[in-house]
Amino acid sequence: METNRQKKIAGVLQKDLVDVLQNAAREGMKGVIISVTKVNVTSDLSDAKVYLSIFPSDKKEELIKGIQSNTALIRNELAQRTRNQLRRMPELTFFLDDSLDYIEDIDTALRGELENPIKNPEIISKKSKI
Repeated sequence: METNRQKKIAGVLQKDLVDVLQNAAREGMKGVIISVTKVNVTSDLSDAKVYLSIFPSDKKEELIKGIQSNTALIRNELAQRTRNQLRRMPELTFFLDDSLDYIEDIDTALRGELENPIKNPEIISKKSKI
């Protein structure tokens, strides 16, 4: 269960991360949209998991690697922006949020544009099997 403090810090981080990442995208990559879909902060406030949605999705692997390799710079920029609100900047870990891709796959399947997974269970990705 998240405390109000965790939620507040996650909200601050999410808002400022959007600015930092979109500025970087504007400068270096035209036509790329990066959105921060969720931020989870640990109870000791030392770590933050950041979930990103990247459009167009064909560039997401390349971009997430670039973001992960620049985590120190991003963390430093965030620390500057939040120095009046946070005493310590949590360590940041970035993940791809593929929920939009998942929703798009469901939508495509419902429109009948994909092969029926009931008739051919081999087409279901291994990740989604429970």
